Amino acid sequence: MNDSPVALITGGGSGIGAAVARQLLAAGHRVTVTGRTERRLRDFAAGLGDPEALTTVVGDAASYDDIRHAVGRTVDAYGRLDTVVANAGIATHDSVAEGDPAGWSEMVLTNVLGPALLIRASADALKETRGRIVLVGSVAGFVNTPGNLYGATKWAVTGLAENTRRQVTDFGVGVTLIAPGRVETPFWDGFGSLPPGHLLTADQIADSVVWAIRQPAGVDVNTVVVRPLGQPN
Repeated sequence: MNDSPVALITGGGSGIGAAVARQLLAAGHRVTVTGRTERRLRDFAAGLGDPEALTTVVGDAASYDDIRHAVGRTVDAYGRLDTVVANAGIATHDSVAEGDPAGWSEMVLTNVLGPALLIRASADALKETRGRIVLVGSVAGFVNTPGNLYGATKWAVTGLAENTRRQVTDFGVGVTLIAPGRVETPFWDGFGSLPPGHLLTADQIADSVVWAIRQPAGVDVNTVVVRPLGQPN
C-alpha cells in the first residue's frame, strides 16, 4: 500500500504551481494539479514524462463543482489528501479609478472565492490526515499600492489565511500563507513586460511552499513573506 503524502495544487500547470508540483513529485509526493487549460496541463505532464504519481484535472478554481471534482478525483486516485495549495490567481494590472471593470469579477472570484472553495472542499479529507492548507498570497496583500484592486484581493487572502487557521487548528490542520514579492512567472504576461529590478524565480518560491508543507507534525508555520533583494515595498 502506498502511503506517500498527497497534494492538490490549483493553477498547477505553470509558474509557481508547476514549480511546487515538480518539487513535491521529486520528494516522493503524489500530486494532483488543476488548471483551466487542458493543453497546458497535458504539456506539463508530458514534460515530466507522464509520471504515475501525477494527476491532472481540468477545472476552474472559482467553481465549487470543479474544485469538489478535483478533490474527489484525488482521494479516489490516491486514497488520501494531505495538502492543498491554493495557487491559482490572476491580475488585471489596472487601477480602480482608471481600469476596465470587465476583468474584475473573474479576478476577484479566482483570487478570493477560489481559495475559500478549495478549503471548503478539502476540509474533511484534511481532518483525516491532519494535513495542511497553503494559500499563495502576495506582498501586495501586506503593502498598499495606489488603486491596486489585485492587491485588495490579496489582502483578502491574507485575512482568509488567519481566519481559516483559527478554525481548523482545532482539527489538527495547519495553515500557511506564502506571500511572494516580484517573481518571474506568466503572471506578468498581461502586464506587457516584467517589472524592473531583480525577480525571484518560481522555484525559489516553491522552495518556501515545500519547506512549509514538510514541517514536522505539530508545527504550524503561518506566514512567510518572500521578497527578492532590492524590492523595498
